[in-house]
Amino acid sequence: MIEQYTEDITLKEMKCSIGENSFGYVFPQGDIEFVDKIDKILKKIGGKPKECEIEDYSCYNSGKAKPEYIITFNEDISTIIVVECKKSILKHSTSNFNHPKDYAVDGVLYYAKHLKQEYNVIAIAVSGTKKDNLKVNTYYWQKNQNKYTELTKARDIILEPQNYIHLIKGSKLRKEYSLDEIREIAIMMHNSLREIKVTEAHKPIFIAGILIALNDSDFCKTYSSLTSYKLIIQNIQNAIENVLSESDIKNNRINYIKQVFKTLQDNTKFSEIPLGHKKSIIWYIEQLEMKIKPMMDYADSTIDALGVFYHEFIKYSGGDGSGLGIVLTPQHLTEFMCDLANVNKNSKVVDICCGSASFLVTAMSKMFKNANQQEIEKIRTNGLFGVEFDDGLYTLAVANMIIRKDGKSNIYKGDCFNEVITKKLKEQNINIGLINPPYSQNDKEELEFTEHLLDILVTGGTGVVVVPMSCAIGTKFKATRERLMKKHTLKAVFSMPDDIFYPTGTNVCVMVWQAHVPHDTSIETYFGYCKDDGFVKRKKLGRIDAHSKWQKIEKTWLELYRNKEIKDGFSARHSVNYNDEWLCEAYMKTDYSKLTQTDFEQSVRDYLSYLVQNGGTK
Repeated sequence: MIEQYTEDITLKEMKCSIGENSFGYVFPQGDIEFVDKIDKILKKIGGKPKECEIEDYSCYNSGKAKPEYIITFNEDISTIIVVECKKSILKHSTSNFNHPKDYAVDGVLYYAKHLKQEYNVIAIAVSGTKKDNLKVNTYYWQKNQNKYTELTKARDIILEPQNYIHLIKGSKLRKEYSLDEIREIAIMMHNSLREIKVTEAHKPIFIAGILIALNDSDFCKTYSSLTSYKLIIQNIQNAIENVLSESDIKNNRINYIKQVFKTLQDNTKFSEIPLGHKKSIIWYIEQLEMKIKPMMDYADSTIDALGVFYHEFIKYSGGDGSGLGIVLTPQHLTEFMCDLANVNKNSKVVDICCGSASFLVTAMSKMFKNANQQEIEKIRTNGLFGVEFDDGLYTLAVANMIIRKDGKSNIYKGDCFNEVITKKLKEQNINIGLINPPYSQNDKEELEFTEHLLDILVTGGTGVVVVPMSCAIGTKFKATRERLMKKHTLKAVFSMPDDIFYPTGTNVCVMVWQAHVPHDTSIETYFGYCKDDGFVKRKKLGRIDAHSKWQKIEKTWLELYRNKEIKDGFSARHSVNYNDEWLCEAYMKTDYSKLTQTDFEQSVRDYLSYLVQNGGTK
């Protein structure tokens, strides 16, 4: 292992490169001639001495100082970052920080104490050659001040350069969505919570509870200075109560979330981990505040980062989460369904099976577009509604909406068929419903969730649902299909890619309904054949838009639908009743010009496989 590995990891985690970046410039190895003030200081102090007390400003050496990186900012020319790396974590620091040549912390503070004569200095020491075992300490030494402060929240965490500026100013960190990073943190947290025997039921409450607490400004400012495990748990409970009380959440729900943390208070394995150490309670708070919450806060993001995080988290508890009723709707599918419903700033949106609130998160982002501040506040307080039965998912949904400053957080805890909840929702004059109902339930079929959703909406409202293909086949659920069409209009059905819910194997379609307008069998329904969304499977990443095709494909699907255009191989129109097939495959014409030899060979193989499985080869 060589020190360059540490340097490479540092730049990768900072998401920047040597030379010019959008925020400023990264200079390697003290190569900074054209920034005169910095260059003069580095030449004056020379190479790091073997020993030098941190208070000693007269201790210089020969040669030129060569910190791993110095980073400057275009919009804050008075602040710089200096980075010092060591390959071994054994060479991270000494107790007195007085061996600058051989230790990362000692070395970076040696540079900082001289550079602070001209700049506000953010000093970062990084040791280790493996990402999951790095030691990182960050300090802030203001210009001309005698003492520095440690940025404890950034302990063992490397941020993007701009986020260090946000951190020292006490402003909100912003981070682009990264599935890789979400997955890494989810695995890490799952494994460590399993080690200390936190139950599966308590894990999601623990994660969501901390994220809710981090919305309390006093908690954010003080948690890193708290001195005992018990005190931190109590402060988390107080912060949760402060935040949720302002959001009209019922006391019994607040008490339930607080009770989980009260249970954790008696977890001796957890309480014995020294504060500040990896896997301590402080470590979890710091990881969520520095890494996950900034993704959730990211401007213009329609992405349910918390939902994705939890989905990854659950996968490592055994299976893909479906056993717990958790099937995360793919992000691009939530966007497509919102666009089909024409969600905008004037919409009122409900999801009666909201899970972690991914539909509501996506809808909120689309509703904010072209909305002024007054309209945005109206959307937040009275534009989004959800219902969730599961305790853990309910807490995640509440956290998701509160973190996005949804002041009222209209998420109901309970059964969506409950008469009291239904009555409250009907009183809200909601015009758009979006759901991915639970599949294969014993007491309710998917189309009954669809029927209930449409009953809640105002006359003429739009319901967009993603359901198994079996719901669109004329031989199943006939009674529900007949009831649906007596009261509501089936406007469109889209056959989606077979593996869109990969690794779950459910084939699905998306239905678009108009509420409280009986279906007229003389008017044609639009059918879309949307089997190719441009996504491909990648090892460890699942299905991703690797070739950036989705945006163009979605635009084509929406244009065909809005124009009710018939295109061979893509769409069809047909008058249907409740006995008919509600799928494009039954009505569209094949575009033979696109067939290839491979398609023919695959069809033959599929047919032979069918014969073998069904004993038809004799």
